[in-house]
Amino acid sequence: MRKLCFVSLIAITLTGLSCQQQETLTREEVIAAIQCFDEGWKNKNAKTVDSILSSSYIYFTQSGAIFDRKNVVHTAGSPDYKLSSVDRKQFDIKIEGNTAVVNTVWKAQGSYFDTPFNDSQRCSVTLIKINGTVKILAEHCTPIK
Repeated sequence: MRKLCFVSLIAITLTGLSCQQQETLTREEVIAAIQCFDEGWKNKNAKTVDSILSSSYIYFTQSGAIFDRKNVVHTAGSPDYKLSSVDRKQFDIKIEGNTAVVNTVWKAQGSYFDTPFNDSQRCSVTLIKINGTVKILAEHCTPIK
């Protein structure tokens, strides 16, 4: 019985390791996902933004509020949110298996409900790879003063 348990444990462990290896996230996949997200915002393409967000995506705002996926997708395509310039710099990426946390700087100019903004924000973006697909799971941005 003990031998059977030991063999079963090894089989489960090896299966888990092979699954984890298949789901390992790469730096290139992380950058491509964030660039896709940014292109969606630049081009006011809510479908593109929607396609890269996890179904449980959450955005933590500067004021401490929470924006869910639906609100972020809506804002990305809203005529009330206008971008005149967008730039993302610095990709400090930490990867653990199928999950990555990215430290990056987002700079954008535009207006929201006709109120101009000139943002320079440090953003923490969490991405996850499941079934071969990379999605943004969470994001939090803080103004750089």
